[in-house]
Amino acid sequence: MTILAEAMRQIPMAETLVNQSYRNLQWGKGYFSVLHKGIANQLEQFFYSKPEMQGITPELGKKLQQRVDDLLDQDWADAQAGVYPVELLFNEAWEDFLSYYPQVCLDLPGTWERSHQNRSQDFSIPVERDSYPSYYLQNFHYQTDGYLSEESANLYDIQVELVFGGKADAMRRRILAPMKQALESSFGHLPAHQIQIFDLACGTGRTLLQLRAAFPEAKLYGLDLSQPYLEKAQKLLASAQGRLPKLVAANGESCPYADESFHAISNVFLLHELPQEARHQVLAEMYRCLKPGGVVVICDSIQLHDSPDFSPMMQNFSTLFHEPFYENYVADDLVKALEVAGFSDIQTDIHFLSKYLVAVKKS
Repeated sequence: MTILAEAMRQIPMAETLVNQSYRNLQWGKGYFSVLHKGIANQLEQFFYSKPEMQGITPELGKKLQQRVDDLLDQDWADAQAGVYPVELLFNEAWEDFLSYYPQVCLDLPGTWERSHQNRSQDFSIPVERDSYPSYYLQNFHYQTDGYLSEESANLYDIQVELVFGGKADAMRRRILAPMKQALESSFGHLPAHQIQIFDLACGTGRTLLQLRAAFPEAKLYGLDLSQPYLEKAQKLLASAQGRLPKLVAANGESCPYADESFHAISNVFLLHELPQEARHQVLAEMYRCLKPGGVVVICDSIQLHDSPDFSPMMQNFSTLFHEPFYENYVADDLVKALEVAGFSDIQTDIHFLSKYLVAVKKS
């Protein structure tokens, strides 16, 4: 039992205080994100004529608020149930925020310029284009250097938190409970240190950090196309106690692992940034790399058929950010694609602005 969990058990009112502290933290991050985006939008509007956005009605605003409340309730409940330590709820990269938030602000004019001039393949560094699939050579979100520089890696997590109102980590944590349940069901007879978990498209390592907290004895693996992002992940994971995951730079369409290597695979915020053919190939690779009885847990954007009321937000996202494959993604039938890849027992869920798919490879 962790120190914070023990204190909550022994000290009256401690659980209430910790819960309130967690919610205050989350709402504080949300208010800061709203302030940041409001000021940034005003400045951009001053210098450029922005495209017309879909309006967010009061009714939709209430639904969004309810989804935030439900997300925080579930996050707290999973921590209380022991899916992951309560301390994970407070694991914030404050040092990175203080170091790089000013740079995030200074990067905005370049982002606006690329957006309004439609410069979506604009890199300030030399890029070995033959080393990457063409769809990857993009300034996703019009951010500087796409995913291909140290600067981009340093700013990415802050930028994502601002987009999601400070709720990105809470959404990532929703993969942990279904993964833990599936692993206990299929491989509960195995010693914990024999379990192997693979995070495909691990980026800067935030999901791996959470996986390590939930599965401290498991062997973790991470793959990403971006070497700078992997270097950022290595620093993040080395800054805290725990076994270091094995990280490799490679394409998720062709993973450098043998058939049936892993008991579980996670995939977070990747599929909407892939063209459909590549997206379905990644699903096939996850199936190939899973052991029989293994589970894949996917977290990505909501889609039109499961969240039709939120279509204005999806349209705004596609308009504001350079996400060339997003419109195809939101209409893609991922359940059918998983079935075609060979998966069964497919379940879906929604938390805030993310969709989750849990699928099993039959024994």
